Amino acid sequence: MPNHDVHPDLRRIARFAPRQLVVPRTLRLMRALEGLSRRSSASDVEVITLGSGVGVRLFRPVGVTDPGAALLWIHGGGYVIGTAAQDDGLCRRFASRLGLTVASVDYRLAPEHPYPAPVDDCYAALTWLAGLPSVDPARIAIGGASAGGGLAATLAFLARDRGEVTPAFQLLAYPMIDDRSSATAPNRDYRLWSPRSNHFGWTAYLGDADPQVAVPARRDDLSGLPPAWIGVGTHDLFHDEDLAYAERLQSAGVPCQVDVIPGAFHGFDLFVPKADVSQGFFNTQCGALRGALAPAG
Repeated sequence: MPNHDVHPDLRRIARFAPRQLVVPRTLRLMRALEGLSRRSSASDVEVITLGSGVGVRLFRPVGVTDPGAALLWIHGGGYVIGTAAQDDGLCRRFASRLGLTVASVDYRLAPEHPYPAPVDDCYAALTWLAGLPSVDPARIAIGGASAGGGLAATLAFLARDRGEVTPAFQLLAYPMIDDRSSATAPNRDYRLWSPRSNHFGWTAYLGDADPQVAVPARRDDLSGLPPAWIGVGTHDLFHDEDLAYAERLQSAGVPCQVDVIPGAFHGFDLFVPKADVSQGFFNTQCGALRGALAPAG
């Protein structure tokens, strides 16, 4: 990736950003580092274990008493690493900026727990969130970044097919939604997530599952899914698959807003959250959520 092609706000950090975060030989190390970096919960985070055993980190908006809108947030990590706690800052910002109840899911990770375990955990959290007295079940968005975005997209299919809870919106930040990109992606100098990492993550997640069911981009029928927002950078491995998925949503009659960030690499906003381009990315997500979750009438 020539440095002059990178977004100006990201050029300096791009020189030091790793090309990939996890491959089979580094999985144990990455998880160990995550464990060392965990901090005790802040006072504004409710740490809850559901009856199913799924962990949820809950952020409630201050001063909101009537049942209101909510966001189910799903963290990234290629399906193999990551914890809900890593996105506490982001979830806190969503809650305070938009007055949302935000629930962040600690789903089980592959390869120990391949599909459908992670999405089943997310579904359990969704139905629990919809049942909270402080939440309007008709105004729930599901969202996530990277693999979390992929799980949110998969969750949208599961919710549609079961018909118990109907999410109002999908917020998909550079979602990991097509396992075939590992083989078809151009040979570029990606940052943070490479084709090799992608192949490992998908292989671990899918296990023996049928990709035609487990992979969002392979699903045939996209009709009836919630409206969506998809954001991705031009220097992201997932750029092409995300834009192709957006086109398929639109062709199926599902409204889908697309935001493409020139010169942005994978996970840029979480890697350098204070950069102007990252702040703009967050503001765009807030705008999409605000419009989608506004009270009816």
